[in-house]
Amino acid sequence: MRLSMSVTNFSWRDGALATRLAEIARAADAGGLDGLWVADHLLQADPYGARPGETEMLEAYTTLGYLAAVTGRIQLGTLVTGVTFRPPALLVKAVTTLDVLSGGRALLGIGAGYQADEAAAMGLPLGPVGERFDRLEEALQIALQLWAGDETPFHGAHYRLEHPQSSPAPIRRPPILIGGTGEKRTLPLVARYGDVCNVFDIPDGGATVRHKLGVLQRLCDEIGRPYAEIEKMIATRLGPDETAEAFVERCSAFVELGIDHVGVITTGPWTDAAVATLAEAVPGIAAL
Repeated sequence: MRLSMSVTNFSWRDGALATRLAEIARAADAGGLDGLWVADHLLQADPYGARPGETEMLEAYTTLGYLAAVTGRIQLGTLVTGVTFRPPALLVKAVTTLDVLSGGRALLGIGAGYQADEAAAMGLPLGPVGERFDRLEEALQIALQLWAGDETPFHGAHYRLEHPQSSPAPIRRPPILIGGTGEKRTLPLVARYGDVCNVFDIPDGGATVRHKLGVLQRLCDEIGRPYAEIEKMIATRLGPDETAEAFVERCSAFVELGIDHVGVITTGPWTDAAVATLAEAVPGIAAL
């Protein structure tokens, strides 16, 4: 099992924001964590932080470029980018640039988007739900076409690329994580296009996770895709006083659910102690 962390809150009060972010990222990198994710919002959306807009939020891909420069091995991506934030070609170029400049460490995390309050506050597009999912599927198709080096025109219902090009090419095709677990639109997209499925640690004894992964397996079977090709990642929260030993023990239950990867968030901004707890847990998680 692999372990990564997600930065959702940038409101450090014990040092300059850039300094603290770099320190946290370097500690995660040195500690053996597999991935470092950042939220992609213009306003603070951490449900456990202050009200939206009251605390600091950084633009995601500028932040990931900075993190690429201060780390050496950890994978980098968003959890997740709303498809309406950027035209697909621009998004793919940003992720490709991150991959090239980081030495092949970029991930594409993408979803349909959901923050209506943020969109209204900041003038961001956020169409009807069905349209957003249609756009998401076209964006996924465009990403895979560009990364395959296919320069034939793309004519979709929402996007038209007359001569799509991706130069430089990524060092390796960035893995795609599709956010959400909706059974009508999201999980079918994961089955067709995703490399990573992201489920949530809900306190119901694993019933929801089992159900969602069962749906995904059925969808994979229907289209003839090996279910094992898709990495199953679960999002969970590190408790404020949780020890590395307790965290590993808690994660051991995820193995029985078929989870391959644990992605961790924390209440408020990450602390040095919390990252140290994850780093201490890495060997135990890897052994599960």
